[in-house]
Amino acid sequence: MFTASEVSARTGVLAVTLRQWERRYGFPSPARSESGYRLYSPQDLARIEVMQAFLRDGVPAGRAAELTVRGFLPGEGQPLDNPSTSPAERERAGEAWSGALLRALMTPDMTAANRILAEAQLHLSVEDVLLGVMAPALVGVGELWARGEITVAHEHHASAFLRGRITALLDAEGEATTGPLLVAACAPGEQHELGLLMLVLVLRRRGVRVTYLGANTPLGDLAIFARQLGAQGILLAMNGTWALEATQNQWSDLNGLELPLFLGGGLMNARPELAAALGGIYAGPDAAQATQIILQQLSDPDSAQPRSVEASAVQELQTNATQPQTTHTKTTQTKTTEEKA
Repeated sequence: MFTASEVSARTGVLAVTLRQWERRYGFPSPARSESGYRLYSPQDLARIEVMQAFLRDGVPAGRAAELTVRGFLPGEGQPLDNPSTSPAERERAGEAWSGALLRALMTPDMTAANRILAEAQLHLSVEDVLLGVMAPALVGVGELWARGEITVAHEHHASAFLRGRITALLDAEGEATTGPLLVAACAPGEQHELGLLMLVLVLRRRGVRVTYLGANTPLGDLAIFARQLGAQGILLAMNGTWALEATQNQWSDLNGLELPLFLGGGLMNARPELAAALGGIYAGPDAAQATQIILQQLSDPDSAQPRSVEASAVQELQTNATQPQTTHTKTTQTKTTEEKA
């Protein structure tokens, strides 16, 4: 937590201005110390910086506060007073922006890509931008690579751009101080993390405290970390068979946690039965459904206990993990489903 003077030093916004925003717009909403002093969270700090960015773009203070609280990020120009609210309108708009974003990424024209996302963020919610614009563009990049129409360099460049924007959204959202605590990580040997990052953002916006560990996480270290934090669940992503054998070999390191363990990613979407065979819970085919499943299970932990790997399941997993897989099949599993946790 940060005092008003610390926030001022970090953001350049005077304490008196913070109090004016709080009084006029209900933003930010600091906690109070026992002595009555205002204490600002990292989430407050991030949103104050977003508010400043809107003001620098010439957005009136009242409108800037409204947009900040609603989760929008700064972009070029003034947002519309009446953004689309119809699900059908949002879907059509998302498809148009997603297609334009994919074309910009493949040109590549990052200035145009930034402009497209900025425009989308002025009209759509964070979730709609994430799942309706960015995720389909990521799928498109993977499909183009799988067909050999773009190089690895194109794919890496596009993925790096999208990762940067997702990270910016995560930074702006911050971390909640209340709610169920979930530790999220990519399985051992799994390097593709964009889909998991998207789900982490959606979960945070739904009130789940998610601590994200990153790619290629040893399960023993994950278990130690989860115990130390007092986590109420674990979310593990696997996008291809390359991560399956190491995950199965290390699964016993999770024994004794007695926590719900959610499994998602491209591999789980292609073969949902693997989640139960390993002893986990299938998180669902996309971020929206995964959020619902995780929230439901965390609210009723008695129904979400992980199981040990059964001997017959071990043999099946080992056999399937060693079966040859064509490059295009692996790529499609990874890239077309990486946005799905």
